[in-house]
Amino acid sequence: MNARPHAVQRNVIVIGAGPTGLLLAGDLAAAGIEVTVLERRPNTISNLSRAFGVHARTLEQLDARGLADDLISVGSTITDLQLFGRLSLDLTTLPSRFPYLLITPQYEVEKVLEARARDLGVEFVHEAEVTGLTQDADGVQVEIGGTETRRAAYVVGADGHRSAVRTALGLPFPGVSVIKSLFLADVRLAERPDGVLTVNGADDAFAMIASFGDGWYRVMGWNRRHEVPDDTPIDLEEVKEVTRRALGTDFGMHDARWLSRFHSDERQAPSYREGRIFLAGDAAHVHSPAGGQGMNTGLQDAANLGWKLAGVLHGWAPETLLDTYQAERHPVGKAVLRSSGAIVRLARAQSAVLRAVRTVASSAIGHSSAAKAKALGQISGIGYTYPAPSGAHKPAGHRATDLTLSDGRRLYEALREGKFVLVATEDTAAVKGREDRLVRVSPAEETSQTLLVRPDGYIAWASHAPSEADLEEAVRTWTGSRPA
Repeated sequence: MNARPHAVQRNVIVIGAGPTGLLLAGDLAAAGIEVTVLERRPNTISNLSRAFGVHARTLEQLDARGLADDLISVGSTITDLQLFGRLSLDLTTLPSRFPYLLITPQYEVEKVLEARARDLGVEFVHEAEVTGLTQDADGVQVEIGGTETRRAAYVVGADGHRSAVRTALGLPFPGVSVIKSLFLADVRLAERPDGVLTVNGADDAFAMIASFGDGWYRVMGWNRRHEVPDDTPIDLEEVKEVTRRALGTDFGMHDARWLSRFHSDERQAPSYREGRIFLAGDAAHVHSPAGGQGMNTGLQDAANLGWKLAGVLHGWAPETLLDTYQAERHPVGKAVLRSSGAIVRLARAQSAVLRAVRTVASSAIGHSSAAKAKALGQISGIGYTYPAPSGAHKPAGHRATDLTLSDGRRLYEALREGKFVLVATEDTAAVKGREDRLVRVSPAEETSQTLLVRPDGYIAWASHAPSEADLEEAVRTWTGSRPA
């Protein structure tokens, strides 16, 4: 990488202190990269968040950072997803340590991620509104409020669907509004629902109630009779009325601490990278709330990008590695748009034709184990794979399962070092000189298969009984040459 004569820049500016930006900042700091987070909000954790569900693949990523158990302790879990009132998806069948959906508000996710980032030395600058970006061959200059500038080797815009970074780049954000008027409310209930998540829809109304586990409940609803702009005032009586129509009762809701309207869009930036500037999370893609995949998809973006930026900045990875962020994450974002969009369109079906399609689709999935597994893989995130090189062994590009290791640990505990993990039964010289980015572990069960697992928990390379030369080539390809 070409640097200015007076200094080599090894820093990254992350714009946005939501879950995506916080995970990315923490990963970079853990890898020894200097990180600054710019956030336009004051220095508080906001309760005004829409996300409330953490899926299995995200919990696996948090587990690889030692955070999953802390988050689980403040949430509730559900093991069955009901779609369209007739299709049941059993989450206990997921091949994961986390065979459920964790219900917890986004601000709890932000708390654990921010604490980690601060402990690792990330600099936070609040009330910092980005007003411009300029990049050149070796860095990016960020204008803040028209009065301050900062410079970094790379910048990541994780600043939400109204992204100032995306706007400054002049990138389009094509798509459509799926639902024109949704409401959200955080309330207390006089009567406790039977489950952690209660969902139903009438012909012209939809409501969902999720328990946060601390006495507060999140209500989301939609009223076909009353689709209004986002800034139209809303009160608790409207929420109660729509909930009664959809669920048959309002459960005696009272003491709303937050009421809000929003519209649901499906949009995706055509490119997640412009030179030294990247987009992640809602800045890159927004989806309908169906399936609860928005925040989860953003966190997966961050997990994918962080180790790649660190590798390039430390000099062992080529600049071209950063192109794989677009190649791997853009198709996933597109797939989430399609799947969540299909769910919400079928859920709102009014015509006889669409209702018939919904019935047929529900029946087909319900009676096919393969179809159920695919649906669960998409919603939970564990089913997504990345492109593998031609001729690669089949596990390459797939998410690594949480193997038990010979020392009693699990693979995802070994990933907490933030390095590549070579799962091999015998020592190899390929690790020597690369200890800063690679660790070898031995599986608890004897196997002829050797795996090279990326820091984000995906399999980079696999082989049955490889030679020492094969191992060296694979390790060099993915982790670079040994220092001179």
